[in-house]
Amino acid sequence: MLGSFRKPSQSANKQQQKQEREWLALSFRPENFIPGLVIGFIFGLLLDLSKPSKNHVRKQNFSPGKPQQEYLGSNIDDQELKMVLVVRQDLKMKSGKIASQCAHAATGMYAELMQSHRSLLRQWEQCGQPKIVVTCKNQQEMNKLKDAAETVGLPTFNVADAGRTQVLAGSKTVLAIGPGPKASVDSVTGRLCLL
Repeated sequence: MLGSFRKPSQSANKQQQKQEREWLALSFRPENFIPGLVIGFIFGLLLDLSKPSKNHVRKQNFSPGKPQQEYLGSNIDDQELKMVLVVRQDLKMKSGKIASQCAHAATGMYAELMQSHRSLLRQWEQCGQPKIVVTCKNQQEMNKLKDAAETVGLPTFNVADAGRTQVLAGSKTVLAIGPGPKASVDSVTGRLCLL
């Protein structure tokens, strides 16, 4: 009696295993697997973009031992944001060179924010990505502005020229400050002259 019960269950078990293998074989065919992989990647990316950043300070721009503030609280959603591009006057760059270096600064900052602070980047985009171009006298003044910006928790990006045209290789041409709350950015750059 026991033998008769085992045989049907063993054959049913083998049949079920065979069906599972057939199902897996169909599931992992390229025409099924690749679209599923792409859809999963896009879904994961959307989930990642929807998460707000927990930390609004760009740590890689800060020197150890300097006082730092949290990026003006944990919620900047209701504040107007802007970026300021600071151009050195002593390099005597022509207008085309200045435009190119400002583009490098803005896109460099954008690329860094894509990696570290997407929520800040999205908020700045919703404000219309305001950018203002101002001037500073020389490298020393630019360094002081960079330090002041980082002290209050603003992101910074410095452009070092490749040296192919008008300035020496490695020259710091433009400093991007922000995006950050307008009041905070103005506290660092508000006294500078517009280009």
